[in-house]
Amino acid sequence: MIRNVLSIAGSDPSGGAGIQADLKAFSARGVYGMAALTALTAQNTQGVSAVHPVPPQFVAEQIKAIFADVRVDAVKIGMIANAAIAEAVADALAPHQGVPIVLDPVMIAKGGAALLAADAVDILTERLLPLATLLTPNLPEAAALLHESEAENRETMARQAEALIRLGARAVLVKGGHLAGNESPDVLASPEGLIWFEAGRVPTGNTHGTGCTLASALAAEIAKGSALPQAVATAKDYLAGAVAAAETLSVGTGHGPVQHFYALWPA
Repeated sequence: MIRNVLSIAGSDPSGGAGIQADLKAFSARGVYGMAALTALTAQNTQGVSAVHPVPPQFVAEQIKAIFADVRVDAVKIGMIANAAIAEAVADALAPHQGVPIVLDPVMIAKGGAALLAADAVDILTERLLPLATLLTPNLPEAAALLHESEAENRETMARQAEALIRLGARAVLVKGGHLAGNESPDVLASPEGLIWFEAGRVPTGNTHGTGCTLASALAAEIAKGSALPQAVATAKDYLAGAVAAAETLSVGTGHGPVQHFYALWPA
């Protein structure tokens, strides 16, 4: 049976991140993708120039419409934009406790633009984080959620991952892509302990949408029934291939997108 996965996130008209990246990753991983938009953005590979949030009630109506008609096997949450939307999403998902949720706390775009209002961080932590089957922050996001300094080593990464578990997430994958050096380790924290996933750093500037893509691939694997450690390993392998093949695309002049369909399209 083909699984159905819902993304709740913002739109990227350049196609590399947000809802567009989520739907591509869902398709590449063999699940049927659906989308509830939280915000429209004006952006390209150079950066974000404007953000237009969707009214919170309409965000909720999109989510309710899907659940009223379609079996949802997993949910991926990306850009939330502001506190009111975070509240609306939490309220709309609250009746569906059995559905696994991957929460990617999108806060800052690759070019540095803020994608989450400052007053929304605590609401996201209080309302959405306890709903998350898996939280997938990068180092700046993990630090922001904990109101701490950004981790600069593995020990701090592990400590922050465990601290986020105590805030209510059932499992946390802290992504180490911002660490200095040639390695890009991620750590998965769960009640069972810590698991490290090692990876080398791919020498490319085409990394637009990597966080969205990884979280969506994780949601797809979880929807298909994979246990968390296997889902992380599979999703990371998929993303590594998409990043490695990014140079086969010619999209924009800034941070280009990854190649979501590298396994399907000839180079």
